[in-house]
Amino acid sequence: MNTMGQILRNWRITLAVFFSIIIIVGSFLLTRNIESPPVAQASAESALLQAIATKDSNGDGLPDWEKVLYGIPVNSTTTDYFHLGMTDGEAVAKGLIVPKAIADIPVATSSSPGSAGPDGLPSPAAEGTLTAAFTQKFFSLYLSAKQANGGAALSASDTANIASEAIGALSSTISAAPDFKSAKDLTVSGSGADALKTFAANAEAVMRKNAASGTTTEITYFEDAMENNDMSAFPHLAAIAKANRDSAVGLAMLPVPAELVSDDLFLINSLMRLSEIINDFAHADTDPLTAMLALQQYLQTTQDLWRAFANIGATYAAAGVVLPAGAPGASFVNLIANLTAQSTTQIP
Repeated sequence: MNTMGQILRNWRITLAVFFSIIIIVGSFLLTRNIESPPVAQASAESALLQAIATKDSNGDGLPDWEKVLYGIPVNSTTTDYFHLGMTDGEAVAKGLIVPKAIADIPVATSSSPGSAGPDGLPSPAAEGTLTAAFTQKFFSLYLSAKQANGGAALSASDTANIASEAIGALSSTISAAPDFKSAKDLTVSGSGADALKTFAANAEAVMRKNAASGTTTEITYFEDAMENNDMSAFPHLAAIAKANRDSAVGLAMLPVPAELVSDDLFLINSLMRLSEIINDFAHADTDPLTAMLALQQYLQTTQDLWRAFANIGATYAAAGVVLPAGAPGASFVNLIANLTAQSTTQIP
């Protein structure tokens, strides 16, 4: 096997392992009913990451996300896309085909970041996806590390660290996207118990109005799509993304009590960010690596939501606002209290 083939083989193996051991926290059902559900099991989500990393729809020996690197459509039905008399996976292992992005990478490269595009991401290859951008970053880091190692082959551990660094670099640039709203965009109105009760009732109405019709969490739908090839899960993911987005928009339009401004803003922006992440899940069939990067950000975003609700719940408790079951806003306040209790053990 030639050097490039060995690099690619090690890369696929270590990435599959890398993705399979990422542990993230499950979400709560903000987008359906605002009663609080149980937290998803981390083991199921770890399995989901491995399923995405290894999913091979047509059996050509290449994971779907890796097909994109070589210009092979994710929905390709042939196992020998380049007509080389062997499967695509065999051709890659023998170094007969390489990612398009490699042609633009010099053997000796700097570790300094590349120029950013208009969206703040490193300028991608011609394919225009995060998959292509990741390819460039990974091989740039790989070849630089190999040069620093005197040209000797890198260990599997070294390769895994490079994969982690490449994904971390892209993930951090994505998470730096501008917030949906700033404090100046919110209307502040009143303070105290009465204002808090009014806000709770209005927030409850917004979230119920924008509840998606699904029966489970986005993570479960994502798992069905990735592990069970359930294409019907993608419309549900899109609907959940829209529900989160519409909830964020609706909450941003509500007058907010003065003591809730910062945490309401945090909640609104976290909901919008979660919407963007779930929307990436909904496109995993065409850009799998984007979905993997989004899944890596899912942990921080759900933690942000939990913190926003915990802080809001503390404000209600301090104001002595207790709404009986069935009263306007009661389920909103009860959800906050429940998440506050969970966050004491779930979030450091």
